[in-house]
Amino acid sequence: MLNLVHLKVLAAVARHGSVTEAAKELHYSQPSVSHHLSRLEAATGVKLVQRVGRGIRLTPEGQLLANRAIEILGRVDAATNELAALVGLQAGRVRLAANASALSTIAPKAAGTLAKAHPGLELILIERHPVEALQMLREGEIDIALIFQHADAPLDEEEGFRLVHITDDSIYLISQQPGDSIANHRHSAWIGGCERCQNELTTVCRPEGFIPRIASLSDDMVVVQALVAAGVGVTTLPGLALQAHRRPDIHATELTNFHRQIYAATYGDPPDPPATTAVLAALTEAAT
Repeated sequence: MLNLVHLKVLAAVARHGSVTEAAKELHYSQPSVSHHLSRLEAATGVKLVQRVGRGIRLTPEGQLLANRAIEILGRVDAATNELAALVGLQAGRVRLAANASALSTIAPKAAGTLAKAHPGLELILIERHPVEALQMLREGEIDIALIFQHADAPLDEEEGFRLVHITDDSIYLISQQPGDSIANHRHSAWIGGCERCQNELTTVCRPEGFIPRIASLSDDMVVVQALVAAGVGVTTLPGLALQAHRRPDIHATELTNFHRQIYAATYGDPPDPPATTAVLAALTEAAT
């Protein structure tokens, strides 16, 4: 029969690819880690690890179980917090991940609201891109993922995710010229970011009949604006990024036909625990 200790050991071995390093993380002895792995193999009836030279690696069955172990352990941790929250909002912890523009605008406002209304509630903020944030949410490492998607390119929602619409965020062309347009930059160098942001660039340029030539890459709103100001290229940025940081020597032209949709994603069956519900309400208020 599976137990949490065995799963915790397997997850640690999967992270490190080493019994020695797993033992250090868990503060166990190496023989103890090996013993737990042996017990887990006996319980499952399959071989989970195999030796490779001086190290070990997981078998396909071991990797499958390790992936599920990470999810299970994360959900157990979340359940512990949810149970604590049932007594009220005098205590509780909510872990929220968001990209830089949301984390520097909406999230701080929400944190301020929560600090006044529920001083015992602990809000932990983590910077992550939407794809990474959703993965962390699925694995129970966070409680809320504040994500964005383009209206014409919705995210594939995996089973179990629930989305709360927070706000819409306008998209701006960032260049050196006031009143600029996408059509003026058919042959310009463009500054791209993550894969999703580059897809967004393609989406806004396609109606003008071209694919943008990505010459530089950065997801940092400060770096991107500095590159535009230096004449390295042009790009697009969401309104939240410009709220967080705006150079006086660049120009932002709103692209009226394009916008991002900002959602707060949670995972699992409703209802959300009271602390999570309070954070969702604060995020909605902050965006308004």
